[in-house]
Amino acid sequence: MDIVMKQYDAYTEYIVEQAKKLLSINSPSGYGREVMEYLMSELGRIGVKAERTRKGGILAEIPGQKENDALLLEAHCDTLGAMVHEIKSNGRLKMTNIGGMQPNNAEAENVTVVTKEGKTYEGTCQLANASVHVNGEYASTKRTWDTIEVVLDENVKSKEDTEALGIMAGDYVCFDPRTRVTETGYIKSRFLDDKLSAAILLGYAKYVMDSKEMPLRKVYMHFTIFEEVGHGGSSPCPADVTEAWSVDMGCVGEGLSCTEHEVSICAKDSGGPYSYDVVCRMIALAKKHNLGYAVDIYPHYCSDVEATLQAGNDVRHGLIGPGVYASHGYERSHKDGVKNTFELIKAYLGEE
Repeated sequence: MDIVMKQYDAYTEYIVEQAKKLLSINSPSGYGREVMEYLMSELGRIGVKAERTRKGGILAEIPGQKENDALLLEAHCDTLGAMVHEIKSNGRLKMTNIGGMQPNNAEAENVTVVTKEGKTYEGTCQLANASVHVNGEYASTKRTWDTIEVVLDENVKSKEDTEALGIMAGDYVCFDPRTRVTETGYIKSRFLDDKLSAAILLGYAKYVMDSKEMPLRKVYMHFTIFEEVGHGGSSPCPADVTEAWSVDMGCVGEGLSCTEHEVSICAKDSGGPYSYDVVCRMIALAKKHNLGYAVDIYPHYCSDVEATLQAGNDVRHGLIGPGVYASHGYERSHKDGVKNTFELIKAYLGEE
């Protein structure tokens, strides 16, 4: 059967290309220098004023027509990952997870170990004693951070051999994202949460700069680097911000109505309900513009903007994002979800 190719607008394609570039840069929580350097370069290229925060993120600014009524959009560029916990006697690496990385789906992934001197080494995350023809308990062994390990692609046989490479406790272990975009518009990768929405913010910034149409409100874009460990959005929140959103992933799964094709509007997550007025206006605009959308409650979720509120900021808050399936695993979204999220942001900032 021939595949019917759907045409997408230039901004959707730009967003997907930017997502691919962001996904290709390793950035587990706290290790954000390279991804932020790329973002600063791209924001500068499209003409957006931006500065680095002390925590290592980026705060960008787009002027608006109204004063003292700014909207803060937050997207995180940190990902799940791991760190070297210890070097084992056989030269292999025991890990500790960063964020919600699950040992059950980390197994058999290719990884890169980054040393504090900037050297990189390839390896594979495997179950200890991973050969099925040798290990009679392979199937019954519970996968935990104590039973999986990094097997380095180096000729190491002892702790001393691995130490000689410059590897030590606290070195980052970065997992291969395996990014792929299909002909049918699906986007598959680890860490779409949240580099896909970071790319959506780049897309909106490019749209504003291309069109030279100033949004009704000033827009700040905060690209954070500690969301997966809970404090990415705690600061900064400029004084003229009255409303803040996380632009993150929308949940897809049993009991929820969103698919990868919609923009998900979150009414409540584990941190409690989002601003009722903000949610209602999002829904009204999605209906007005015939956008594919879903309203859902996320049972096991906490966002950057909740850290913004917990830091004491007096703002209304919201959470949207393209639907993403298999969160914190090998994730999948779709260009439709990207476009609907982008269009909802445009509508919200383009009309009263």
